[in-house]
Amino acid sequence: MTEENILQVYSPASVIGVFNNALRLPQTVSLIFLKGRYTQGQGKAYAGYYYDFLYSESDTTSISVKLSGILRSKLVNGEVYILKGFIEKSVRNSSIDLRFAAEEIVQQEERQFSEEDLKRYDLIQAKLEKGSRDLETFIREKKLRNEPIRIANIYGHSAIVQHDFNEGLNISSGEFEITDFTCNITSATSILQKLQELKPLQFDIIALVRGGGDRQSFDVFSDVDLANEFINLESITITALGHTVDESLLDKLADRRFHVPHDYGDGLHKIIEKLREEKSNSRAILIDEVKKDITKQFEEQVKTLTEQLGKKNKEFFKFQEETAKHITQINENNQKQLKAQADETAKHKAEIAALYEKNLKSAIQSETALLNAKIEVVNTENTSLKTELDKKKSNVMAYILLLVIGLIIGFLISKF
Repeated sequence: MTEENILQVYSPASVIGVFNNALRLPQTVSLIFLKGRYTQGQGKAYAGYYYDFLYSESDTTSISVKLSGILRSKLVNGEVYILKGFIEKSVRNSSIDLRFAAEEIVQQEERQFSEEDLKRYDLIQAKLEKGSRDLETFIREKKLRNEPIRIANIYGHSAIVQHDFNEGLNISSGEFEITDFTCNITSATSILQKLQELKPLQFDIIALVRGGGDRQSFDVFSDVDLANEFINLESITITALGHTVDESLLDKLADRRFHVPHDYGDGLHKIIEKLREEKSNSRAILIDEVKKDITKQFEEQVKTLTEQLGKKNKEFFKFQEETAKHITQINENNQKQLKAQADETAKHKAEIAALYEKNLKSAIQSETALLNAKIEVVNTENTSLKTELDKKKSNVMAYILLLVIGLIIGFLISKF
């Protein structure tokens, strides 16, 4: 007999099948009551059923709950309920999953609030009063002012999710100044110290980034002291903690929550892409508006100028007509004036000619009389002079005769 005949050999599927069949407990074949804190899942229905979670009140242990749509609509997220139903089993790979199929809501328990719960509530209220800063608006304003956007990402010491973040950020990485920091991401004290170190460095955005993990390590993000430091940061706060179902206290207090690091990077990328598209569209819209405005203004100006030109043309034609009439009237008046002036000139010429002839005759007569008078005077003077000349001639002859006589006497005397 061989060793193979002595030992029973199983395949992995056989082992799982054996244990699956062995889990035939009374609770799996009869209705039971289950009490716990209800938490909604992803909100997607599969074959008409939703799959949410029921957590133990004292710890973080949970079981999947299968609910109909009607039953689920009556449950409030975070409240404690007693549900009636039965346990279902399902095999997945190398594990056997247990699931509670709820049939009825038996009772809703009043929640018991601890001092920690009250502190968390106060922090949430403080955040509501303070208000969340919109990440997209902040980035938009920074980009419009051409100011750098400084981001501090806090990862775990051995984290490898930086690649997921960068993959989501894609080509928009150059739009941000991103600095990576590490700490013990499962320790509230370590995260708190890192936040205190970053606070004076005045980053625009501080993000806690984690790729997931068990629920027990996730509870660190609901630490009250850490949350108190987180809410008092001047920077915009972001969480991307890798849990799509659970929501920590820091998720509630963050200005923006992303489920996973890739979504965080992709969220920043989408904001930049949206800004680029808006800028491109706004530029095109602006050009269109400017074109419309210029066209409208040009058409209005052309219309105004056409109206003004028409008005001016009418005024010009009217002015031409009035000017032609005025020139005609002026010409007629000028002709009349010229005729009157010609007549007046002819009359004046005739009068002048008559007067000239009259004056000339009078002047000639006057001059003739004057000349006659002068002639008479001259004649009188000539007569007088002639008389005197004759007298003088007689005297000269006498003088000559006497002189001759004297000369003869003198000659005679000298001889004798």
